[in-house]
Amino acid sequence: MKPVSVVSGTAVPLPRANVDTDQIIPKQFLKRVERSGFGEFLFFDWTKDREGELDPSFVLNKPEYQDAVVLIAGKNFGSGSSREHAPWALEDWGFQAIIAPSFADIFKSNCSKIGLLTVELSSAEVDTLTLLAEDPQSRITIDLAKQTVSAEGFEATFDIDPFVKHCLLNGLDHIALSLEHRDAIDGFEAARPSYNPVVSFTRQEQAQATPGANV
Repeated sequence: MKPVSVVSGTAVPLPRANVDTDQIIPKQFLKRVERSGFGEFLFFDWTKDREGELDPSFVLNKPEYQDAVVLIAGKNFGSGSSREHAPWALEDWGFQAIIAPSFADIFKSNCSKIGLLTVELSSAEVDTLTLLAEDPQSRITIDLAKQTVSAEGFEATFDIDPFVKHCLLNGLDHIALSLEHRDAIDGFEAARPSYNPVVSFTRQEQAQATPGANV
């Protein structure tokens, strides 16, 4: 994943509490096998009116917010099911960070694994940012290294798990973390007795191990 350092730009105000993952990305759109392409279905039930047409009053449909990189949300954002598609949809739409008073634990963890920054501030601070974000000309800046959120006339600090911060700053997902120990892994494999079972075969070795198999 890409490293996260500073996120700065327009913010979308969505002051709704207890927004669950089914509202973020409804279940009928979870059939894709790729991790991309979910952004167009973000908040699908809210983006449409009763006739199925785009609702111009919904904030994500307003042209002045199409380049937004920050979402300002209500408390307990991301509750409900543990579907990873919810962070995927938010990231695919273009969001790089979400600010809220609180997040569901699994949702927050899923965000950190793809480089989507979640920032918890007090309810009063989030309310102030929501008001600022109602002007699409306002610019909100999140500095992960300094753990600060700033805007015109506003500045706040936030807490973040040190390990999560390290991973985000350095663009380390679980695969990248494992590859940091490549030398140790290679050394272990090289010293592993040949009579022990293995899970990696060449095509020829697999054919010899399973006669008649189509490899």
